[in-house]
Amino acid sequence: MAERVAGVRLAPYTTLGLGGPAGAFAEAGSAEEIVELVAAADRAGEPVLVLGGGSNLVVSDDGFDGMVVRVASRGIEADGDRLTVQAGEDWDALVARAVAEGRSGIECLAGIPGQVGSTPIQNVGAYGQDVSQTVVGVRVYDRKNGDVTELSAHECRFAYRHSVFKDEPGRYVVLAVTYELPAVGGLSGPVAYRELAVRLGVALGERVPVARAREAVLELRRGKGMVLDAADPDSRSAGSFFTNALLSAAEAAELERRAPGFPRFDMPDGSVKVPAAWLIENAGFPKGYRRGAARISTKHTLALTNPELSATTADLLALAREVRDGVRERFGVTLVNEPVMVGVRL
Repeated sequence: MAERVAGVRLAPYTTLGLGGPAGAFAEAGSAEEIVELVAAADRAGEPVLVLGGGSNLVVSDDGFDGMVVRVASRGIEADGDRLTVQAGEDWDALVARAVAEGRSGIECLAGIPGQVGSTPIQNVGAYGQDVSQTVVGVRVYDRKNGDVTELSAHECRFAYRHSVFKDEPGRYVVLAVTYELPAVGGLSGPVAYRELAVRLGVALGERVPVARAREAVLELRRGKGMVLDAADPDSRSAGSFFTNALLSAAEAAELERRAPGFPRFDMPDGSVKVPAAWLIENAGFPKGYRRGAARISTKHTLALTNPELSATTADLLALAREVRDGVRERFGVTLVNEPVMVGVRL
């Protein structure tokens, strides 16, 4: 079994640079080691935190009083259009590989930090794509039943930034993910996001070479501080801190009363999606808005940052609560955090 170490600070393992010490910490280099470490902790009645790239995580200043299993498994197996990828593989590197091979389906998810294992949990998405469109199966360790099994895409119950892994938090540990990524003449999927279509100079629904789509997405993300860069303080974030708001018809009508002509996207289920960034800025929180050592990104209002690496988790959450409460007061809409909270809550 991998070596357990006590008192390891978690801040360096998160993109926010926040988080206190772990009760115990071990790095798992294979799916078998992941299962072994988690199962042993469960038998001992020890709390478990499975840590990937730390890009979607807000950890308490007090740390985590339990076992932290850092996922470091590697390996990619190709079978025709399908790639089965170990949970510890770097997500952006997988996107680059798929694009280099002319595979379509995840090119618009370039530049997203973190590991493959986290993608089905959050149903990671951006610029008109999300992984639910390509995931065909997820290999998991089921802590409830104590066995390793495969969940189909249907069993993952994907929804907007949601999945069975959020419905039953802590039950499943992702070990590997299988994606269906066909080569369609080296072309991307239909461009489905207006900002990306404008950048590419094409109409919505058109296809472009996958490499061109990937590069355009990377340019857009860099412009918003959403690509990890040691030289860019705005990238010291957990990405989008709030999810876009999904409103019922009645809630959308109330928002229309308060903010006539607000930007909206009608969803297939009858709900209305409203950009959280618009709500934040129009509630009086501009880019660069600061509360102590934490601030809103100077490039994008959805990202809350730790620019000088001097903030605490308490500082960041104070800013997040101010933004959430300000949006609720101005628009009657309650924003929901996207990152996973460990030992804290919004």
